[in-house]
Amino acid sequence: MQSSSVRSRHNAFTALELDRGSEHRDDSVWLAEHRDAPTARYLILSVDGRALLAADRRRLHEFNVVERGRFAPGAAPSFLGSASGSDYFLLCVDDAVAANAAAETGAVALDLRSAGASLPAFDAGLFAYARGLAHWQQRTRFCPACAAPLKFEAGGHRAKCTNPQCGIEQFPRTDPAIIVIVGDGDRCLLGRGHAWPEQRYSTLAGFVEPGETLEDAVRREVLEESGVRVGECDYHSSQPWPFPASIMLGFTAQAEDATIHLGTELAEARWFSVDELVDGLKARTLGLSSPLSVSYRLIEYWLRQTAGLELAALTHDDPPAIMRR
Repeated sequence: MQSSSVRSRHNAFTALELDRGSEHRDDSVWLAEHRDAPTARYLILSVDGRALLAADRRRLHEFNVVERGRFAPGAAPSFLGSASGSDYFLLCVDDAVAANAAAETGAVALDLRSAGASLPAFDAGLFAYARGLAHWQQRTRFCPACAAPLKFEAGGHRAKCTNPQCGIEQFPRTDPAIIVIVGDGDRCLLGRGHAWPEQRYSTLAGFVEPGETLEDAVRREVLEESGVRVGECDYHSSQPWPFPASIMLGFTAQAEDATIHLGTELAEARWFSVDELVDGLKARTLGLSSPLSVSYRLIEYWLRQTAGLELAALTHDDPPAIMRR
């Protein structure tokens, strides 16, 4: 059986072979030398979190130091890390700068959800990392204790209050959220959000609360959303999910009381037998989460463990109409 670390590497945004070089973040001399070197590579992200991709949309457009000076000379670089002899930096720019850089280089601005499934693993992981850091920087501008402006340090990974009587430091935020496939014999529990079209379902998920274990969060969220009582639960895998600042912690669980009492967060929750899942996918009357989400991997795992079937063999390259609404 695969370990959780191996399972995690099958999730989107996880296979990022990057040395984050945290030991260099406070070394201003090292950062200055490397951000101006020919080996420096820059990712440009607009305010809305879109990155500039190559024209074929199959890789990130990596700007060199000359292009950085041409398109975004005033943007402060944030150090992301090093890989394959290059040092990667993030440039957060306004929409006009991003549009100009795209127009002159042939690059295409694309959001992470749209690009993540088609990019190579390294590029998808780097985009997710950069987007999460950029989001934190954009929303961390003033000290929460005294309201003085914050100054970014440590290569963009720390924000320090500029008030000398305060000096509180802020660090990038990641919000843990559980996501779980609940089983009951040959049935699994799936739900549909209020904004989702009919016949499109996903596994249940929710944020971890203060003072709560991950397992307790699984039990509470499933109970709150569906009324189903969960007993045993086990960690499956994890996935960075910068929409805007989460990490998804995947679990499998078993129902103790399978009775559904729908809460307010979902429009629908229901049990699917293996046959119902297979028939719905084959007939293209059932939509599931895309492979971009760990939800897909959890359903895939449950189906394989329960019935020895592969989810990928039941899905199609073109999504059903309900997924395109």
